[in-house]
Amino acid sequence: MVRTEISLFLENIPGELGKLATMLSDEGINIDALTIQDASKYVQELFKARGKSLKRIAPAASYGSMQKDSADYALIRLLVDQTDKTIDLLSKAEYVFDIMPVIALEIENRPGTLAEMAKKFGQEGININYVYGSALPDGKKSLFIFCPEDIELAAKIFKD
Repeated sequence: MVRTEISLFLENIPGELGKLATMLSDEGINIDALTIQDASKYVQELFKARGKSLKRIAPAASYGSMQKDSADYALIRLLVDQTDKTIDLLSKAEYVFDIMPVIALEIENRPGTLAEMAKKFGQEGININYVYGSALPDGKKSLFIFCPEDIELAAKIFKD
């Protein structure tokens, strides 16, 4: 199913994730999925992906500074049960964030299920930019979030 993922930057200091999670919890918003990574890796991949097509609107030194400063931040990707409300809260709290459509799949929690899903993407020629997910060891289902290059085609393949 197509869901809206929210990506935001948090300062990479103790307490910031707790502050964000508390803000959402206080408003009755549940986090369905979450992943965190060092933002510098994200910024480096962004520059690499854009390559020579990246149009500079600032001196090269500014871009180097951006990559250095990004290590002070964490990139959070999350799915929530109330996306519009979360976007309003993040805007009011002046968080820097973006939204992106992703494919959220509930799959059987058994060996080979993820392989089957990934093969479907490959058979259709759809590249997966990133994926995250998890399950409880004794749980029957897993939740995996896929960010494919072609969201429309992926949505057709995995429609409910």
